Amino acid sequence: MNTHHPITIVGAGLGGLTLARVLQTHGIEAAVFDLEADRRARTQGGMLDIHTYNGQIALRTAGLYDGFRALVHSGGEATRVLDKHATSHWEEPDDGTGDRPEVDRGQLRDLLLDSIPASTVRWGHKVTAARPLADGRHEITFADGATHTTDLLIGADGAWSRVRPLVSDARPTYTGISFIETNLLDAAVRHPESLAVVGGGALFALQENKGFFAHHQTDGSLHIYTALRIAEDWLDTIDFTDTEAAKAAVVAQFAGWDDSLTSLLATSDTALVPRKINALPIGHRWNRVPGVTLLGDAAHVMSPFAGEGANLAMLDGAELGAALAEHEGDIEKALAVYEDALFRRSEEKAQESAEGLELCFSENPIDELLSIFTASPADSA
Repeated sequence: MNTHHPITIVGAGLGGLTLARVLQTHGIEAAVFDLEADRRARTQGGMLDIHTYNGQIALRTAGLYDGFRALVHSGGEATRVLDKHATSHWEEPDDGTGDRPEVDRGQLRDLLLDSIPASTVRWGHKVTAARPLADGRHEITFADGATHTTDLLIGADGAWSRVRPLVSDARPTYTGISFIETNLLDAAVRHPESLAVVGGGALFALQENKGFFAHHQTDGSLHIYTALRIAEDWLDTIDFTDTEAAKAAVVAQFAGWDDSLTSLLATSDTALVPRKINALPIGHRWNRVPGVTLLGDAAHVMSPFAGEGANLAMLDGAELGAALAEHEGDIEKALAVYEDALFRRSEEKAQESAEGLELCFSENPIDELLSIFTASPADSA
């Protein structure tokens, strides 16, 4: 069965939902298709720091800033930097004056989902192909064989976007960094020693091209990323269905590290989730293709070492929605305006992310990390 929607968004992540919300505030309907079975089909990851200059602007545009502020994790901006011996080199409390408040990604996504009609998102619709038709229209095909046509197709479907090939041949490549994601639940009761190491906010424990990133979550758990600069196929050599054996294989890479740090992984309460960190080329862009565009990771997936991915995705969605409202009736003008700004800001932030990766993954990154955390706003402007 073939159906038609004037505006189609593929992907119900933060960027796609921000776009749908901003369009709705202007009385413009859009259909969102997502491969997940429902909004609770999987957990949404850890904490996000939402920046004044992009993520918060997007939430203001969407009329959701007050709702966002209600979700802010009090104390979440606290930061500490340790070396491999768990020696502290920097610790800063959260005094409530920071400009990067932390929120739970899942709660932020719920805020966006609850701001649009429930019928907006069509769950359980995995896009397997997309092709151009005449006059800027496109057809998308779903896993069950159904098809759908649209006047405007927006790929908000992440790093391995099915929509991106309509405008670009680029594909993400391995950055040299692999993550293993884990959780320590009810940390105050079950893992007080680990909670003491992580603290109330974010932990950076980095040295020798590896380390641990951790966040104290709003639900009292600790979200841990074990990170290594390592060969692309290394994760493939580990059987992650055998959790204890997988823990041992990863911990073996941290010989000589303090037990309080390796325990963040070794005592995990949840399965280990391996993640290869990939990125599109810095400065990724495309020529204007009628009736289709991208946002978020589909447009500019980058490493997480500048903390910009979710913020950029939401700003992309907000600015695209605003451009479509301002130039209603002239899709191509709206897309040209949107993409011009998109390309400029994503190139800048992709460069920052690549530089952040190199800073974090060196033999002795502590001094450079401290130079960032101690820089004044004027220094970083």
